[in-house]
Amino acid sequence: MDIRFSRRERRDLAVAWVALGVAFTAFYFNGVVRSLFGGVPSTGALSILGVGFVLSMLTAGIGFLLHELAHKVVAVHYGQLAEFRADYSMLFLAVMAGLAGFLFAAPGAVYHRGRITAREQGLIALAGPAVNVALVAVFAGVWIGGEAAGFDLLRTIGYLGMIINVLLAGFNMLPFGPLDGKKVMRWSRPVWAASAVPTIGGAIAFFLRPLGSVL
Repeated sequence: MDIRFSRRERRDLAVAWVALGVAFTAFYFNGVVRSLFGGVPSTGALSILGVGFVLSMLTAGIGFLLHELAHKVVAVHYGQLAEFRADYSMLFLAVMAGLAGFLFAAPGAVYHRGRITAREQGLIALAGPAVNVALVAVFAGVWIGGEAAGFDLLRTIGYLGMIINVLLAGFNMLPFGPLDGKKVMRWSRPVWAASAVPTIGGAIAFFLRPLGSVL
């Protein structure tokens, strides 16, 4: 399987990753961001935002981008021409929403073309949420390791990464609009149900816990 990335695709991936880092930093540390308006930025506040940006890139950024790359890899596996395209207007809205204290992110999508069966389309769609579920396990391990070692930064990375990926998996399995869940349901309702019940249920459970509670 030959996975290639065009210059435009590499640029779009980089821009989406950075924009998501900015958006989630503004959301996670909204109080710090708001304190900067109308005043001279303090070294402490800038340091907090710098750490927040790294946290956001390592958690939300990785979760979103690996989700999209999973779609690309499976699409290419089935002989599709597939590339990620960033949605610059949505990325701008994500940053503005973060500054306003809201969580919103739609960085773009992998577009693919070629002859394909309903099953293959369903598996391409399912690949993104499946990667997020795998990342939940990875970040859970990081969280547990941080707890055991008493390392707060590692604990925070693990916890935020776990929550973001649970939410991503659950949200994308909703059977509406352009979301992955609708494509999976179109292929197989039993597969959709088996995937949607734990992911959507997990997202609802984690959604009830504020993201900012560990920061």
